[in-house]
Amino acid sequence: MDWTPLEHAAIAVGLQLAVGMRLRNWWLGGLLGCCWFLAREHTQAEYRWIAQFGAGLRANLPWWGGFDANAWDLGSMMDWMAPALACTAVWALLRKRRPAPA
Repeated sequence: MDWTPLEHAAIAVGLQLAVGMRLRNWWLGGLLGCCWFLAREHTQAEYRWIAQFGAGLRANLPWWGGFDANAWDLGSMMDWMAPALACTAVWALLRKRRPAPA
């Protein structure tokens, strides 16, 4: 079993907690953690596209190469979706509840 989605989620939540406890801004920490792993997976998708369709040359990569669905697989989708879901859950649990207007 591939444990990287859980590892990425734990790292992203750790970053969220560090930023949230320091700045009291839970969504910002979650956003930073999620963007880190989304950017990482996008970069890896670009390299997969280069290997599959670009003859191994980065110069052959079009601007949309990293967005091509053929360069993504279930593992790469889970590697950014797990941190996003985990940080959203933490944000929902730790954000300040506002009282309902009277």
